[in-house]
Amino acid sequence: MAVVKLNAVGKTYPNGFEAVKPSSFTIADGEFVVLVGPSGCGKSTLLRMVAGLEEITAGTLNIGDREVNDVDPADRDIAMVFQNYALYPHMTVRKNIGYGLKNRGTTADTIEAKVQEAAKMLNLTELLDRKPSQLSGGQRQRVAMGRAVVRDPSLFLFDEPLSNLDAKLRNQMRIEIKALQRRLGVTSIYVTHDQVEAMTMADRIIVLNSGEIEQIGTPAEIYHSPASTFVASFMGAPPMNLIEARVEEGEIRVNGGASIGPAGRCPSGPIQLGVRPEDVELGGAGQTPFDISIVEELGAHRLLHGHLGGQPFTVHVGKEVAAAPGTTQIHLKPEALRLFDSQTGKAM
Repeated sequence: MAVVKLNAVGKTYPNGFEAVKPSSFTIADGEFVVLVGPSGCGKSTLLRMVAGLEEITAGTLNIGDREVNDVDPADRDIAMVFQNYALYPHMTVRKNIGYGLKNRGTTADTIEAKVQEAAKMLNLTELLDRKPSQLSGGQRQRVAMGRAVVRDPSLFLFDEPLSNLDAKLRNQMRIEIKALQRRLGVTSIYVTHDQVEAMTMADRIIVLNSGEIEQIGTPAEIYHSPASTFVASFMGAPPMNLIEARVEEGEIRVNGGASIGPAGRCPSGPIQLGVRPEDVELGGAGQTPFDISIVEELGAHRLLHGHLGGQPFTVHVGKEVAAAPGTTQIHLKPEALRLFDSQTGKAM
């Protein structure tokens, strides 16, 4: 196990493209950190720099008490799980899991003991003599994780390991990976573009956008107090509602309508108003008209899609709340309102 420390680590390619802007953060011993963001944001590049598969062009990287900028990947005491499993098709599960140990000169008895231990942990014991072509996608991913586990590394790196699995299997594997990491207590960095994976698995989340860190925080901090409109719209399903509004005489108004709530110390002028769909109530003390266009039935709850002040808006209600297309009154919980600068998109 190890502390991972990045000090202004960046990546610029020879053509001048800055894939990762200088980034600094520390991952605690045993912590599970998720790098999340859209395709091309630099999250995989950052992970590959930690792994030693990409050259670091700025800053320093420490794993444990060592600076590893110039250390070969094989000597960084890491284990990596890839999106495409990277299994040897001609080898059995047993040989795939133990192959790395064999290359390191580990004795046959030790390899077999470690393989058996990992197989039991990952429910692979009955599959040890099968080849990858005889396994499902989830079983192949378990084999890939088993190969990493037997290494007994100080750092696990996961590069979108669940992207090739169907939705039901992804849900199951999320739980298994998190439980495995908890059991082993190994520091882990996990890359994904799926905000649900990030929210459900991480101790802390690092949100990246265009090679730059937008926010670092716990899932609750990222969800409830986004640092920018990018984080607000990227994290959450459905995402936070973001609408154009104004602060007038200390009150928040949309399209010159009635006050939605107090603006606190926010100066007068245009803003972007953010509120999560579940922080809106139908009726009650509602003074704001909401035009419902579509009612999306999701079993345990409903999503009401429509417009507030002529702008797209979504409300999350329980299955017991009756709703139909048309105009109704809503109430936005004042404590849940988030204000963002209309120019920079940063939280105010």
